[in-house]
Amino acid sequence: MFSSRAPWELRPNRISSTVESLRRSGVPLLDLTESNPTRAGFEYPASVILGALSDARSLRYDPMPAGLPEARARIADYYASRGYAVAENRILLTSSTSESYSWLFKLLCNPNDEILVPRPSYPLFEFLAALECVRAVQYPLSYHGRWSLDVDVLEDLITPRTRAILLVNPNNPTGSFLKQSELAGLASLCGEHGLALVSDEVFADYTFGPDANRVSSLVSLDEVPAFCLSGLSKVCGLPQMKLGWMVVAGPQPLRPQALERLELIADTYLSVGTPVQHAAPALLEAGAAVREGICKRVRQNRDVLQESLAKESALRLLDVEGGWYGVLQAPRTRSEEEWTLELLERDSVLVQPGYFYDFTSEAYLILSFLTPPDVFGEGVRRILARCEGRLFR
Repeated sequence: MFSSRAPWELRPNRISSTVESLRRSGVPLLDLTESNPTRAGFEYPASVILGALSDARSLRYDPMPAGLPEARARIADYYASRGYAVAENRILLTSSTSESYSWLFKLLCNPNDEILVPRPSYPLFEFLAALECVRAVQYPLSYHGRWSLDVDVLEDLITPRTRAILLVNPNNPTGSFLKQSELAGLASLCGEHGLALVSDEVFADYTFGPDANRVSSLVSLDEVPAFCLSGLSKVCGLPQMKLGWMVVAGPQPLRPQALERLELIADTYLSVGTPVQHAAPALLEAGAAVREGICKRVRQNRDVLQESLAKESALRLLDVEGGWYGVLQAPRTRSEEEWTLELLERDSVLVQPGYFYDFTSEAYLILSFLTPPDVFGEGVRRILARCEGRLFR
């Protein structure tokens, strides 16, 4: 009786079952997977945030499909602070990045059309695509001292049903940014095949050092249609506020045509709450300090991990340019799942296996740099102790 759009396995996997069992037994875990900033010990300006949500204008409902002008103008200011000129009328508000994807799949795809998505990456696209009756086709990111994509491999995956190429920039969890030469190749490829680019840029504020070859955003791209996604969840560490946005880029006349159609889709749902739109200017201002605290935390934890690994050859941290996560390559003496379960059951340390993110080889463990430093440091110590004496094959 149920739709085939959601044919997923609903039973818990071995790792989640083990975590649940340990927690029921009262075993304290060192959780190195924390991705929710509101649970990671950051200081929030509570009075400013709560005061912003008490704006009396929120008592009146005047729906604007693309979002309130004041909120969109403040988001344009955010891009200006990063060196990008983005007109207010190129910005549309959504309730989340996931909703932005949903609207873009409606805009770009018919049922059974295809989108190209990166692998490894956060396990979201297949679910969102299936809910829109769209097929997600994975393209590989390769690692040879740094992460890269091969435009020729991407081209081989294009079919008459392909509609868009998705980028996560920087990628989650690899922390890799798109490079200028890669963007040039992608723009040429999209122009030749009539495809759009969708760039998820939620982690773009979190970088580890400058790089002139790095592409920080596609908001200024003119050659092909492009849609850049972000929101308060990562920009301000406020996932509970449920405010995302997309910036529409690309050439004339496709850009205004896309905006017109997206506004019609937005008008069908009107999902963004009035209070958070009125609060957006204050939240973006207050969130700058939260963002700086997150930046400091992730850099500190990355440095701790790098320094610890300098004394331990059995583990290797893959090159990371930004974001909130680190990828450890563990000895291939066992599978990722076996490593994860052993760390859980014998050391009370929770990490994620690489296959959660569609890594195609063994053995990778994913750690969140958002973790409180004391928990992160002790967790890393236990991981290194568990791996001591084990060598790569």
